[in-house]
Amino acid sequence: MIRKLLSRRGIMTLGSILAFGILFSACMKNDDDIVQPQVAAVMAFNLVPDQQAVQFALSGNVLPGGPLAYTSYTGSYFNVFPGNRLIESFNPSTNDVLDSLEYTFQADKYYSLFIVGANGNYQNIVSVDNYDSLTASSGKAYVRYINAIPDSSDPTVTIAAGGTNVVNADASFGSVSEFVAVTPGQLNVGITNEGSVNADRTITVEQQKAYTILLTGLPNQTDDTKAVQIRFIENGTVSD
Repeated sequence: MIRKLLSRRGIMTLGSILAFGILFSACMKNDDDIVQPQVAAVMAFNLVPDQQAVQFALSGNVLPGGPLAYTSYTGSYFNVFPGNRLIESFNPSTNDVLDSLEYTFQADKYYSLFIVGANGNYQNIVSVDNYDSLTASSGKAYVRYINAIPDSSDPTVTIAAGGTNVVNADASFGSVSEFVAVTPGQLNVGITNEGSVNADRTITVEQQKAYTILLTGLPNQTDDTKAVQIRFIENGTVSD
């Protein structure tokens, strides 16, 4: 039921480009014989610091690629059939379900699936990735963030380019922002609640690329691998 993304309008990953080439060579018969299925696309992230690994299933079908370690993600979007689906995140060693959620996926839409939380309180979060509103011709890069820091008391998130804040907002736990356009180059990213949550990092973004900034970890954690930290991933290249 779940297959690797073949090709999509709006954003392309390396995996989707390669898969498109395979589809083209396999289907060069008659245009009347080719039926393109109506699908949605999903990328999944494990942002739970106290679970060694997490796996996801949609309507009982496990997402490909194996269990995801903390701060890992599927690396690309995967095709899923649209409609109402039961999303389950679970511990692959014990098969204990961490959280379940019913969600209706729409054809030709991109989605990100996150699991967040700690200490037995976990939550599956689905965001619609609004690539339809992004343009390659703008010459910009695009960034968004998710606050996956439990008990972070609505910290302030700032993203600055060239000394000017393009983002300066309170971010409740589990919130996912929309993509915003930024000038390619260095960005200064920070998160603070003027208490137990304080982190900053400089990242470099490229023109026409879309990125997700992962604000994750546990407040007051002495283990560096689980402490509050800022990570980011490249979702793909925006195309008009």
